[in-house]
Amino acid sequence: MLVQIYEISSPEEANALGDLGVDHIGVLVGNGSFPRERPIDHARIIFSAIPSTSKGLALVLSSDVRLIEHVISELKPAILHLGASTDLLTPSMVRDLKKKQCGPLTVMRSIPAVGDESIGIAKSYDGIADMLLLDSHRPGDTQIGALGITHSWEIDRKLVENVRIPVIIAGGLGPDNVIDAIRAVQPAGVDSKTKTDKDDGSHTKDLQKIRRFVARAKSRHQ
Repeated sequence: MLVQIYEISSPEEANALGDLGVDHIGVLVGNGSFPRERPIDHARIIFSAIPSTSKGLALVLSSDVRLIEHVISELKPAILHLGASTDLLTPSMVRDLKKKQCGPLTVMRSIPAVGDESIGIAKSYDGIADMLLLDSHRPGDTQIGALGITHSWEIDRKLVENVRIPVIIAGGLGPDNVIDAIRAVQPAGVDSKTKTDKDDGSHTKDLQKIRRFVARAKSRHQ
């Protein structure tokens, strides 16, 4: 079971999460259009501290293709995670983005888990995205996720059963509910942000919560 943790804000956090067995260590990267985005120079420092046993993810919530291409060229992340709303960043745009790259580009695409219509959206990325992340979505938002709330795991299960690429589930997951989510959905991986933050509003990570999240996600008893 892959474990993915957002949003990493320092090299010290990145190194510690690698030691805790986190597979995907994610940094929100951008130009300041969304809260808590890290500028490219800061993101580069964080990525440099990620142990070789983990992969670094650059999450871009913007649909600005030029910005996305800049992030790719400057950071060369192991995984590029595209989080813009699917009506603003379409499958054809993502396909073109991959074609422009000189080398291989591993892309994770966020999919809004909002109903049966999400199945068609997810299937439209078969053969384009390398991984999907299913997340909660609020109508009108230009980004998918970043809400810290759960959604229907029944929808997630349908999506997992209807696509051919690995699926990671997100949306309000923490140590308290990750085992139930895995049992209900049977995904390739699980993602946590809000529920593995410290409770002081700093948006920094609580290493004890992450330790429990990793242990439960990777338990043989789900």
